[in-house]
Amino acid sequence: MLKLFWEMSMLACESQQAIWLRGMKIAAGGAAAKREAELMVKEKVSAAQTAVLKAATGTGPVGIARGYRRKVQANVRRLSR
Repeated sequence: MLKLFWEMSMLACESQQAIWLRGMKIAAGGAAAKREAELMVKEKVSAAQTAVLKAATGTGPVGIARGYRRKVQANVRRLSR
């Protein structure tokens, strides 16, 4: 249970970073903002599909949260450049 708490807490913190960075990029406008908004929607659909597949194949909540965290961390790294 502690692992799940840790993963979900870290996911919440890292997600806030990604939301802030994406918001700043979209607020700047232009072609980059449009690409970011489109990428965001695609990523969310893909992440939801992946989570459903993981759950259907027996992956527990900790594994699913870790998968989401990997995606969020990659976005934070990309958006921080």
